[in-house]
Amino acid sequence: MNSLGLNKAPGDTRVVVAMSGGVDSSVTAAMLKAEGYDVVGITLQLYDHGAAIEKRGACCAGQDIYDARRVAEMMDFPHYVLDYESRFRDSVIDDFADSYLKGETPIPCVRCNQTVKFRDLLETAQDLEGDVLATGHYIERRMEDDGTPSLYRAFDGGKDQSYFLFATTPEQLDFLRFPLGAWPKSKTRELALELGLAIADKPDSQDICFVPDGDYARVVRKVRPEADQPGEIVHMDGRVLGEHQGIIGYTIGQRKGLGIGGLSEPLYVVKLDPEARHVIVGPREALDRNIVHVREVNWLGGDVDTDAPKRIRVKLRSAMEPLDAALTLLPENRAEVTLMEPHAGVAPGQAAVFYDGERLLGGGWIAGAERRVG
Repeated sequence: MNSLGLNKAPGDTRVVVAMSGGVDSSVTAAMLKAEGYDVVGITLQLYDHGAAIEKRGACCAGQDIYDARRVAEMMDFPHYVLDYESRFRDSVIDDFADSYLKGETPIPCVRCNQTVKFRDLLETAQDLEGDVLATGHYIERRMEDDGTPSLYRAFDGGKDQSYFLFATTPEQLDFLRFPLGAWPKSKTRELALELGLAIADKPDSQDICFVPDGDYARVVRKVRPEADQPGEIVHMDGRVLGEHQGIIGYTIGQRKGLGIGGLSEPLYVVKLDPEARHVIVGPREALDRNIVHVREVNWLGGDVDTDAPKRIRVKLRSAMEPLDAALTLLPENRAEVTLMEPHAGVAPGQAAVFYDGERLLGGGWIAGAERRVG
């Protein structure tokens, strides 16, 4: 049994590595090559024009393709650049824009993993006769007692990426490997130095790759010119407080930049109504929700009793600690999450990701939320 869990010698095991040009995927590829595996590197050209080309710290830009190629040349393994720009635009950018127009707060990185990277790239890896597809994500893949693979939060909690990988299917999990999940990020950089990789001190990516300047509204306007539909800012008691130039400039929980100053109480965005073109505001307590409705659920937790709620922990945003909750799985890949304590700022379009301790049980997209009493 080799280090990737296959009954083959490393030299007889072809590992296709998804290389973004960053430290994590570069170390993954270089380390596996050093261990004797038959490594093939693939970099996806997803969005490579305008400001994104020059932006350090944005995934899959021109500089990153060059960095990935340098690692492959140094470690002497083949490296291919695949033009996925049209697929990325159709599956990720268009979905991102449409989600904003519906009053949601989307997470394009999950859609990218769900469609382009873990669907299309996985098929490409199989076409290249790969035995596995390895990535530099920080998440642990473990084998359960029944011989099936499962996912766990990464050893390095500060780098854990399980929230963004909830949509990984059991079939994909059979083929995927995450060699970095069981150690801290500091070890990855140390190994990069030991291997002599030029990208050892390269900053981690921070931005959505196709929004390098953080101006989401500008991207939505470019893709959907009709996005700038003015409307009213309305208090939840019915008072019209002002006007806006498009709901794409607002998110649930937002307080600053509402353009309705001079009021005695601080107000927050509590709801977006795209049909009426209303931004609805209210006091802080109006944001509290304890029931979360979830759609497109991907379940990784094995058999479960659908007749009774299951105690879980749930993350409703990437940068938060999991909350205590009860999960009820429903027909048509839906679920209802009951939070033990109300939580503010639950935004449709974000993900609800389920955990049992450190184990990732799956998750889905937040369709809506409410405050239910009694």
